[in-house]
Amino acid sequence: MPPADVAISVPASWRRTSDPACGVLVAAAAATLPASGFRPSVRLTCQPAPGDADAWSAQSVADLRSTREDFALEDEDGYDLGGHEVGYRRYAHRLRGTDVLCDEWAWLLDGVGLVLTCSVAREEYVDYCDVFEAIAQTVEPAA
Repeated sequence: MPPADVAISVPASWRRTSDPACGVLVAAAAATLPASGFRPSVRLTCQPAPGDADAWSAQSVADLRSTREDFALEDEDGYDLGGHEVGYRRYAHRLRGTDVLCDEWAWLLDGVGLVLTCSVAREEYVDYCDVFEAIAQTVEPAA
């Protein structure tokens, strides 16, 4: 069950959708297809997160490793974002022949995990990493 009143802002031109019944609070993709042919996207999901933040994070990485082709964890850290403790990771994987980089932020709130995953082709990461960070800064989970 998602926390009430989760806020997020994405660029106005991006196409948005959601499927709360499946845990997808927001999915959005850039309106313009870049040269790589891989459309940058963001996805804010909600999922049960039993246990503490460390156990949840370890299970999440294990799940990614088992479900993503050529998964490689490139960075991982925790910090305060807007007054909330947030886990951050950047990882790479291959999707339909494209080398994809994902920035991911995770909030753990009373057994509920919110995960913002932002994906882009590696060669276009420098063009979108600031956009992804700005989107993450707008996420405001309800306490």
